[in-house]
Amino acid sequence: MERRLAAILAADVVGYSRLMEQDEAGTFERLRQRRKQLVEPAVEHRRGRIFKLMGDGLLAEFGSVVDALECAAVIQRSMDEANAALPAEQRILMRIGVHVGEVIVEGEDRHGDAVNIAARLQQLADPGGISVSRQVAEHARQKSAFAFEPCGERQLKNIAGPIAVFRARPEGETPRTPAAVPGAAPADRPSIAVLPFDNMSGDREQDYFADGIVEEIITALSRMRSLFVIARNSSFTYKGRSVDVKQVGRELGVRYVLEGSVRKAGAKVRITGQLIDAETGAHLWADRFDGALEDIFDLQDQVTARVVIAIAPRLEQAEIERAKRKPTENLDAYDYYLRGMAAVHLWTREGNDEALAMFGRAIELDPGFAAAYGMAARCYSQRLGSGWMVDRPRETAEAERLARRAAALGRDDAVALCTSGLALALVIGDIDTGAELIERALALNPNLASAWAFSAFVRIWGGDPEAGLERAARAMQMSPHDPHMSNMQAAAGMGHLFAGRPAEAWTWAHMAVRSNPNHLIAACVAAASGAHAGRLADARAVAERLRELHPALRASELGFLILRRPQDLAQLAQGLRMAGIPD
Repeated sequence: MERRLAAILAADVVGYSRLMEQDEAGTFERLRQRRKQLVEPAVEHRRGRIFKLMGDGLLAEFGSVVDALECAAVIQRSMDEANAALPAEQRILMRIGVHVGEVIVEGEDRHGDAVNIAARLQQLADPGGISVSRQVAEHARQKSAFAFEPCGERQLKNIAGPIAVFRARPEGETPRTPAAVPGAAPADRPSIAVLPFDNMSGDREQDYFADGIVEEIITALSRMRSLFVIARNSSFTYKGRSVDVKQVGRELGVRYVLEGSVRKAGAKVRITGQLIDAETGAHLWADRFDGALEDIFDLQDQVTARVVIAIAPRLEQAEIERAKRKPTENLDAYDYYLRGMAAVHLWTREGNDEALAMFGRAIELDPGFAAAYGMAARCYSQRLGSGWMVDRPRETAEAERLARRAAALGRDDAVALCTSGLALALVIGDIDTGAELIERALALNPNLASAWAFSAFVRIWGGDPEAGLERAARAMQMSPHDPHMSNMQAAAGMGHLFAGRPAEAWTWAHMAVRSNPNHLIAACVAAASGAHAGRLADARAVAERLRELHPALRASELGFLILRRPQDLAQLAQGLRMAGIPD
């Protein structure tokens, strides 16, 4: 049996199943061209050899660690350059892992722990990034112009003993933001998605209750900084579908998936749950939790505790206690709140009206229910951002009342803080207070995707588009399949426009308009950025639709949007004029 020392490079495409589902022929052809024109020449130029090709990945052998690292860097840089001119949904990004060790030679193939470790390191890499072992970092540190960022020790599947993992990048290159790609969980935290639980009550009108239970479990897990939790809106895209848990894990970029069911019969509730390792499909535990309706919060805590014990047993007690905080003790108020949440997620005018009524009823039953005040304020933000306001002065005053009450009551409630912050910034125009409240929400719950999206807008309105873009990317990372992705895309479009990149702004804003033609802010950004990017025909088509929906819209009277920098408002207004919006 022949053995030899070799550096192994493992590469794989991020979200390949999702890309193929969206555009099978186009994705296949783009990947074929990238492999032929970029990857294979880079491997050959550094004296490497590809010894295994998979559908969306490859394994290559090198005689030198430095050659393997430099090849990885060239591949990632070339992929970035090839992606620059493409819309986000067509971009192909790779994860790369590099390890050095002894391999077993079998004809043209290679086997052994060195190959397995490289493949596991690839899975830990950030999209567009490179992960390496300690052996690679120590060998290359003095022999190459690379920086190595420690990520801690990880226990890799089928590998004895922990492996020290490092992020590698060429020195002088700006560190890649891990949040730059939707659905990519950080390598240093356990990651989980909670799927919609089946409603076993025999009454479809009870769906809101089952959905609310799941939402509370997601919220409890999200408060734990040591976990990466996919947002509710992305998890719920799987509702009513028969799913392959392994595929869900790949599509959402998570290691664990929780699924289950809820049965509500009279005053009794039964919750069943099963936690699955999405990589292997193995069941880590399955259990059922029975109790009276008045015990519902305790049942939720039991489910959450079982998840934590299974995937993150070393969590600090402070995080566990934070997860147990409940929004109200009034079950009737809680029921109306759940109904309101189901309605507001519809993002329709009728749904908005119903949600506001439900949150109002919850407040009547529990005047100290901070999250209900915040969500009611969010309804007014949704109205303004969609052009649904009828009596602007009255509705603005009511939004301010609700938002300030939510902020006062919800000092430790992330939902109350971020929704009140958005309303104060967007509806009232108090950008500084809005930004402060949203930052407090993120400190309490760093997994709250909606707070990252709200923060993106508020940062951009306040004159810091680059910070806004980072936050929009974080929101997309935590909710990669969000039905309201148009909100995050609109923020990204506005950020690029005010950062002086109208072509990129058009790409993002146009995606937002395609998924939600009624999104007023997205449409304005699309029309303006298209005009500034020289796409006048496209810009005018968007502007024509805008004029149909909002005939009173004027380029000189953009009162629905507060922008701190005069040049940002001037740029938006000028673009709208060029697109055909009257002055």
